[in-house]
Amino acid sequence: MDVFDILDRLVAFPSVAGKPNGDIAGWIEAYLAEHGAKVTMLPGPEGDRSNLFATIGPTDVPGYILSGHMDVVPAGEPQWSSAPFTVRREGERLYGRGTTDMKGFLAAALAAVPHLRELRLARPIHLAFSYDEEVGCRGVPHLIACLPELCAKPLGVIVGEPSGMRAVRGHKGKAAARLTINGRSGHSSRPDLGLNAIHAMADALSAAVSEAERLARGPFDPAFEPPYSSLQVGVIAGGQSVNIIPDTCTLDLEARAIPGVDPAGLLAPVKAKAATLAANGFRFDWMPISAYPALSLPQDAALAALLRELSGEAPLAAVSYGTEAGLYQAAGFDAIICGPGDIGRAHKPDEYILASEIAACQRMVEALGARCAA
Repeated sequence: MDVFDILDRLVAFPSVAGKPNGDIAGWIEAYLAEHGAKVTMLPGPEGDRSNLFATIGPTDVPGYILSGHMDVVPAGEPQWSSAPFTVRREGERLYGRGTTDMKGFLAAALAAVPHLRELRLARPIHLAFSYDEEVGCRGVPHLIACLPELCAKPLGVIVGEPSGMRAVRGHKGKAAARLTINGRSGHSSRPDLGLNAIHAMADALSAAVSEAERLARGPFDPAFEPPYSSLQVGVIAGGQSVNIIPDTCTLDLEARAIPGVDPAGLLAPVKAKAATLAANGFRFDWMPISAYPALSLPQDAALAALLRELSGEAPLAAVSYGTEAGLYQAAGFDAIICGPGDIGRAHKPDEYILASEIAACQRMVEALGARCAA
């Protein structure tokens, strides 16, 4: 199978985040086993989803991890020009959900495996494929926890998120949470007998807006756009009818933090404001949704130099989107982003990747193999 055949097979699996992924993980496991890789399936605590880890070469020698996620975002938008889980090729463009984010990278890595096997690697190349990245990097922490039992400490981790095949040394961290306020329902003609949860949420919403304005005043990191940490409310919901006192209101918010700032800590003022509502008879619940740390690989790191050689370009300092790379770095492994495609094409109808981008990624993986065989 060539890289495009593999991409066809991967996209055909509707591996939406939060759903069972046995089909796609099983197919990848069988493919890798057929080509002589050592494969380990790592079931997650959910019971119906697994990470996958594979090694080409020795396991007791430090090597490199190629990291990607098997899940995709939903494809329910009506604007798709063709079936989203079937690759449609028009010239250089390969359309389909996940082609860019990030089954194109998975296909390139898998297509390189037969060549890597022929090289008889002195240093291993590992494939670490995770689940549920798109809903807050929920799967990869379980994989990272198992690494000491699976391989020698790696020299570096290359996370293949779409970056136009230009390596990236940094990204912001993120934390998201859902705040629920419970009051007391009743007829709107007697507001004195109820507790309006939407009105109460206004205090928490105001705290979020104030915190967002404060963060825009710094501290700053010029590597990012915007160059400061941020906070926003993305969803607010509550109420049934205009003449019913709403007894419940929910608010989803997120913070994105520059390196050196704890993203979960940025949400603390909103949580603290919600806690004060208890004095007025309201109850509140704070549920973390997702969190991952920032990535900040030093400019002079050996992994950055390696990716400069493999890609032919100096790594970018940072991007605005987040990845699993920060979690690898937090666990003590140097990590960097480099993968095919453009993040601007992801998470929208008619997502696509260029055939030349996938081919370039496969060449990069094979060039890494040549380095590991030297």
